[in-house]
Amino acid sequence: MTTTAASGRPTQTSTAPPTWLPVAAVATTLVLWASAFVAIRHLGHDFSAGPLSLGRTLIGALVLGALALSRGLPRPSRGDWVSLVTIGVLWFGVYNVALNEGEQRVDAGTAAMLIQVSPVLIALLAAVFLSERFTIYLGLGLALAFSGVAVIGLTTSSDDGGGRDLLGVALCLVSAVVYSVSLILQKPLVARLSALHVTWLACTIGAVACLPFAPALLSEAGDAPTSSLLWVVYLGVFPTAVAFTTYAYALQHMTASSLGVTTYLVPPITIVMGLVFLDEVPPAMAYVGGALALVGVAVARRKPRSHARQEPAPA
Repeated sequence: MTTTAASGRPTQTSTAPPTWLPVAAVATTLVLWASAFVAIRHLGHDFSAGPLSLGRTLIGALVLGALALSRGLPRPSRGDWVSLVTIGVLWFGVYNVALNEGEQRVDAGTAAMLIQVSPVLIALLAAVFLSERFTIYLGLGLALAFSGVAVIGLTTSSDDGGGRDLLGVALCLVSAVVYSVSLILQKPLVARLSALHVTWLACTIGAVACLPFAPALLSEAGDAPTSSLLWVVYLGVFPTAVAFTTYAYALQHMTASSLGVTTYLVPPITIVMGLVFLDEVPPAMAYVGGALALVGVAVARRKPRSHARQEPAPA
């Protein structure tokens, strides 16, 4: 993964980024992803789920491609291609379609809270596939997080629409699951390939997977106002091209579970943005469910005490 400097300097000196850089990358990602929940909710009147996913990934792939190709062609192995195709179809395809459809039925803040079960799922998958330790706290956190999801589901279904809202909750959970799986697959990839190349290839694959929605996208884009078309461009450039790249960069320098847990900051940012730009907030009891889910995340990330003095776990 790393190269040795000709001057004979230690590898760590030539490759380690400033400590603030991964943190800045995560912060950029969180703000842009929070804005995406609001933009998707806003665009629900003009674009259906599939066409919006295609428009977003096409624009993201074009922007990323211009940047990635200026740095040369990536050379993924056959095994890398399997992971890239899986990530592209799941994270950039299924995730977007499910989330877009889910936000037709639940507000942006509720959708953001539902996605936050993913850090617990990531920790669980990391324990299974990345040899991170499975603890009793992880099991308890998983139970608490999904109890929170159940509260959110019951709250939204009792407001109006009943089954429509429950379907929205289920679709947001599908997004959380495929996001978690994709992050685990991406962690080994960014150890071998650049974050920019991984994001570009996966986004391009996701756009190809969404191509069946092209006729509907052309039809809906023709009827949409200019402001909505600009919002689609925004989704493709910033929450997709920029945010996914900064997230992949941060993943190179943080553990999967540590990075995954940072996304619990997205719901409060989304709720504030939703109030300012959409004049909507989640139902009151949904906050209880969201808080319960976040407590579950915190419990899942707790480290068991060891009897002997040990090195602290990396952040």
